[in-house]
Amino acid sequence: MEIVTLAVNTESLREYSTIPISFQVRSTLAVVLLSEGLGGIRLDQEAVVPAYVKDYDEAKGEGPMRWLERFDTSSWVLFIARKEGAPLGGATVAYRTPAVRMLRGRDDIAILWDIRVHPDHRRRGLGTTLFSEAVAWCEQRNCQYLEVETQNVNVPACRFYIRQGCRLGELDNFAYPEPELAHEVRLVWHLDLPQPAVPEP
Repeated sequence: MEIVTLAVNTESLREYSTIPISFQVRSTLAVVLLSEGLGGIRLDQEAVVPAYVKDYDEAKGEGPMRWLERFDTSSWVLFIARKEGAPLGGATVAYRTPAVRMLRGRDDIAILWDIRVHPDHRRRGLGTTLFSEAVAWCEQRNCQYLEVETQNVNVPACRFYIRQGCRLGELDNFAYPEPELAHEVRLVWHLDLPQPAVPEP
């Protein structure tokens, strides 16, 4: 297997788009406010019955082939894991893009915009490898931290980010106004990155 680093353009996104991102929602992290939030917040995992499939690429205005229409991706980077020429997984990092609100106009923040592994190759460490590639790229640019957004219905992703050393930075119960998404909670995970040593005066 090889990991290739590519610019985000039509050709690379066409290959990237062949990797499915859909997953089965079997549980959710229910937000429990203690003393209306003054006593803290607890996330309780609850089963979802019946389970259903969520596919981020099918959401309106989403999907890799739409990114070029919506954003200036000239500062972005894309990683693809291939085996015998076939794409097995990929990750995309957004950087220095004023139109991406999560970046807040800063040059020391990067966003793990997307990470996906083909269903036939999940739970084999490929996601960790791709995440590590993204982190290394951000460290080379002296980013202070890496952020990634997901939802409380993607419990495997939440647990994955925790295993990578991330901590929960934001929680928004009202992030998604669409009726079909009203039950979802926006979760933003935050990874502090090592900073270059400051020389003594």
